[in-house]
Amino acid sequence: MTIVRQPTRAGVRDAAAKIAAILPQTPLLTAEIRGVTVAFKAENLQPIGAFKIRGAWHRLTALDDATRAKGVVAFSSGNHAQGVAWAARRLGIPAVIVMPADAPRVKLEATMAMGAEVVKYDRASESREKIAAHLAHARGAALVPSFDDPWIIEGQGSAGIEAMTQSVEMNLPDPARVLVPCGGGGLAAGITLALPEAEIMVVEPEGWDDMRRSLEAGWIEPVGDTPPPTACDALQTMRVSPLTFDVLSRRGVTGLAVSEAEIRHAQRWAAARLRLVVEPGGAVALAALLAGKVDPVPGLVVILSGGNADPQAYAHVLGTAT
Repeated sequence: MTIVRQPTRAGVRDAAAKIAAILPQTPLLTAEIRGVTVAFKAENLQPIGAFKIRGAWHRLTALDDATRAKGVVAFSSGNHAQGVAWAARRLGIPAVIVMPADAPRVKLEATMAMGAEVVKYDRASESREKIAAHLAHARGAALVPSFDDPWIIEGQGSAGIEAMTQSVEMNLPDPARVLVPCGGGGLAAGITLALPEAEIMVVEPEGWDDMRRSLEAGWIEPVGDTPPPTACDALQTMRVSPLTFDVLSRRGVTGLAVSEAEIRHAQRWAAARLRLVVEPGGAVALAALLAGKVDPVPGLVVILSGGNADPQAYAHVLGTAT
């Protein structure tokens, strides 16, 4: 019987040490929300503009030399693509990324600029998982999923280790409640392992809140056949994985859903109050807080997971009031 490796807190700590050796910590900023000091982990300020660099680095550095020589294949709407491309270039590994044809141009171009080969697919009619699996098999390459992988989960969790360390250094309360944007759940699962004493809450766009519904039901619920349009391209995961669901469900993690209008408001607030560019998917946790769907408490940490906003769409958000 094959034993499937599980993500662990020890693995998260190992990943944090790896990442600390090559990247500076992302800032932990603070602002007062309804009379409470809230901390914001600015993962949008990573070199690739998103937290995905963490899992990609932990995963690719775990590959042996023979596997590295054959290359890696990943699938992503853009942020994981850039994380894998960044890590692959630094390690000298050939990388192929399967990306939706309608992915934001800024993410497509950034991925290619880092030397990765991009294979486009139709998000509505084709399966990125099948395309990536076929390419990996044909090339003998290693498949690097965006969230359904223990090393990826551990790597993402390093953001939680950093937030804890920074809270101590800044004389802030230890993280007691953490709001985390959620697509497939890799970031949330990693932070859950990193911060065993904290309450973790995942946040998703309305209509794409399958992790919330899955956690409430006690089993995995897919998004469904006709999900509504959303600006959160980074969170359009049709079905979460048993690996991430298991970590979250065992800890009693709960979920929230936010509207497109609430997300746009959060983007404008981040620009005005924190001087940060945050993409729609990266702003959902902040949106839940600003909309009053969760109360601020001492030790509240909000993850701003990405800042790769489409320039035209972002300009429109900043120029509108709703």
